[in-house]
Order: sequence, then structure tokens, then C-alpha cells
Amino acid sequence: MLTRRHIRIKVLQTLYALQKSPEIALDSQRRFLKKSMDGIYSLYLLQLHFFKYFRDWSLREVQARQKAYLETSKSTFSDPFRFYNNSFLTQITESKVLLDQWDRRKMKQWYLNEKYVANVHSSFTASDAYLDYMNLEEVGYAEDKEIVMLLFRDYLAPDEGIYDFIEDEQLTWVDDYPVVNTFILKRINAARKQTEDSFWLPELVTDEDDINFGTNLLSKVVLKYADYAKEIEGKTPNWDQDRIAEMDKLLLILGISELLDFPSIPIKVTLNEYLEIAKEYSTPKSSLFINGILDRLSTTYEEQGRLNKSGRGLL
Repeated sequence: MLTRRHIRIKVLQTLYALQKSPEIALDSQRRFLKKSMDGIYSLYLLQLHFFKYFRDWSLREVQARQKAYLETSKSTFSDPFRFYNNSFLTQITESKVLLDQWDRRKMKQWYLNEKYVANVHSSFTASDAYLDYMNLEEVGYAEDKEIVMLLFRDYLAPDEGIYDFIEDEQLTWVDDYPVVNTFILKRINAARKQTEDSFWLPELVTDEDDINFGTNLLSKVVLKYADYAKEIEGKTPNWDQDRIAEMDKLLLILGISELLDFPSIPIKVTLNEYLEIAKEYSTPKSSLFINGILDRLSTTYEEQGRLNKSGRGLL
């Protein structure tokens, strides 16, 4: 779920959040980073948890329509419980491993904020796609999965109210939100009728080295921040250090750390990663500025024999 780029972003977030508190010990910063990375898994589970409350809400709506006094308020579908009984939705919401995780983490966000569930339900059930699904003569697993994917992709993920809620719930989740949503879409697409229950609890990272990379990058920058900062001096003729934006300076320092102290990471990878991160977290001009400085520094380090890159295909 977590890529190296997202881990770099997590380190950047940690440094940015804590740089005004220099008294915070390295161990505390590591714990902050770990909590931030673990938080992405909580967001993943929370997004899947939405399906449970959405399904429950759809049942309540159908039952209310059945009890309606006016005929015009009653459901016109031959099987009004079709969506509630959706086989793919059931596969997720009755997953034993997910139910256990939701219970362990005491997830009650959607229970306490049902208005978001109601708003998405209202928009979704008014759509042509939903009406077409409910009016099909027969449905199978493929049709059930397709309509749930549409619900997530077109109504849940882009909903502005839920986005605002996610931002208020945990600030770093705003950056995690598109990553998690894209991952869930891929997970839904890969799911099969006979998929084992454990499929819904993927590993946070596929390689333990990625976690170690994040911890090591944070540690190097915290312990050698002053040394890395000196590397920038004189390399920005039109900018003195006081005029470089805090975010840009952190991005430069992270890049310098990788160039000098991470032998297995190719130069081109470092330059490309921080160029792309700068595009998202700084201004277009800043991204070009950062890329230019890191490119010049890498050339200087190579000429000085300070680059100790190792491994096949590393430049």
C-alpha cells in the first residue's frame, strides 16, 4: 500500500510538523513517523467501514418505504432488497477479518456522522446507474461488484463532505486519501467470488526495507541537519537561506541526505522523486528550483568523489 514516494512524504510531514520543536527527541520523531504511517492503514479500514454503514442505511431506507402510508413513497423495484443483498457488498461487510479490525479499533466514525452516509446514499440511489442495476432482470457477482465499484469511485471517493470530514479527523489523511482510495479501487477490481477473507487485510508495505528506509531517512536528517544545510550555502546565488521557503529547504535537505548517505538509491531516482513531491507540496517554480539545485549538487559530489553509489544500474 505504501510506496517509497509516500514514505518520503511521511518523513517530510514529520520534519515539517516537528521542526519548530527542536527539543523533541529523535525517538519521539520516530514514533510520530510510525504513527503517521500506521494511520494510512486506519484510513483504509475506515473507508471500507463506510460500506457497512451504507449497506445498513440502504436496509433502513427500504424498510421505511415498505411502511410508507402513501403508495407513491413505496419502492417500485421488483426486488427492493437487491442492493442490500448485493453479494460483493456482503463479502466486504461480513468479512470476519474486517469485522474484527473494526471492533478492535473501535471505529464509530460513520455511526457518529451518519449524515455523510445519508448524503452519499441519496446521490447514489438517484443515479441512472443505480436504477439500471435495480431494474436488471438478473444480477450475479460481476454486476454486484461493478455497482459497488461505481459507488466507491463516483460517489464516495470524490464526495466533498467526506473529504472535509477526513481532513478534520486527521490532518495527514488528506495526503493519504487519494493513495488509499486508489488502492481500494485496485483491491475491488482484483477481488473474486472465492477470494479468501485475508485478502481484505493487505500488508502496509510489501518490503520491510521500505519501513527501514523511512526511519533511516528521518534519523539521518535529524542528526545531520546542520551538515546538510551547509551543503546548500553558496549553491543558490539568487537566494540566501533565509529566503528559501521552509518546505523547499526540507525537500533539498532530504534530497541531499539521499545523495550522500543512501548508496543503494540511484541519483536519478532521488532527483525524480523530489521533483514530483515538490510539484505537489510546493510551487511549480519551487519544483524546478529544487530539481536544479539537487542536479548541480549531484554533479559536484560526483566530481569530488563524495558519491558512493553501489549496486547494478545505479547512476
